[in-house]
Amino acid sequence: MLEITSTRHNLLVDPLLEIWSWQIPVYLFVGGVVAGMMVLAGVAMMRVARGDDGRSFFSMQTPLLGFMLLNIGMLALMVDLEHRFYAWRIFTTFQFASPMAWGSWLLIAVYGVLMVSALVRLPETWPWLGRAVPRLAGWSAAIVDHPGRLRALAGANIALGVGLGIYTGILLDTMVARPLWNSAILGPLFLLSGLSAGAAMVHLAAVALPGRQARMGLIGGAVASLIQPIGPQRPGRETHDGLIRADLLFLLVEGMLIALLIINLHSSSASHAAAVQLLMKGPYALAFWGIVVGLGLLVPLAWQALEITHRVAHTVGPAVLVLIGGFTLRWVMVGAGQVSHIIGVAGLGP
Repeated sequence: MLEITSTRHNLLVDPLLEIWSWQIPVYLFVGGVVAGMMVLAGVAMMRVARGDDGRSFFSMQTPLLGFMLLNIGMLALMVDLEHRFYAWRIFTTFQFASPMAWGSWLLIAVYGVLMVSALVRLPETWPWLGRAVPRLAGWSAAIVDHPGRLRALAGANIALGVGLGIYTGILLDTMVARPLWNSAILGPLFLLSGLSAGAAMVHLAAVALPGRQARMGLIGGAVASLIQPIGPQRPGRETHDGLIRADLLFLLVEGMLIALLIINLHSSSASHAAAVQLLMKGPYALAFWGIVVGLGLLVPLAWQALEITHRVAHTVGPAVLVLIGGFTLRWVMVGAGQVSHIIGVAGLGP
């Protein structure tokens, strides 16, 4: 007879389940940024399809940047996986009731759309590759010169961007045993946070643009193609203002969703009300109120409002703060969510 006795003493499980570290917040944050960039790119493509000059939209020039950022997020996820060499098995079937199955297949579609979107400007932003593969110019023209195809690509960017942004919140929302995550508002909140972070990332890329013709070499051209402008001139000041206006709107809606999340958790079960206290006055309160709400939301709102009214000079300060706040939001929610737990009622609970 084989007898096994276990006390289940595991520092990652007892007394609280804490098995997600920095990798998951990085994965969720990068996914949100890429989602926001895809939505902005889709809107820009819609405008180009109706006849506007695509060289005036920074977001038309960043699909390769989004592709590289997504690779960073996927690398963080792979580092977190215990059996990473078996992760491919999730693509051998499709479980309709599994959020991870939906997310995995969604990411495959996102990769495809990002690569097709890069074709729109790749021959111009990376001349070396355009010369090495002349067919790229034909593929690019096949999209750019046909408004219907460009609109279809724009719609795919917007739809998949929205889906990816919401998925990063739904992935947590479905875990009912963690009451801090169990709110339908988490998906829209992560989407709006991703839109704001995406606008901030495009703004940073716009500032980093070299403002000259694309580099002709292999290595230099590859690096420059991530944020290379079309032509020797940077897009005009109005494009900066457009990004700031979009970010102001995203930040306002994000602030309202944060307020709704707190109200929703407070007005739900005792477990939810106890969980939200981790943000209100618990160990995560300083990071939540000081960095997420203060530095990542309120300060950029005020700062960008001054920029858009030309009372202060344009800087990358608000964009940097928005990105810091977006990452901290995910770090706080992942960490605090794992600490939150179901509270027993009348001795019937755990």
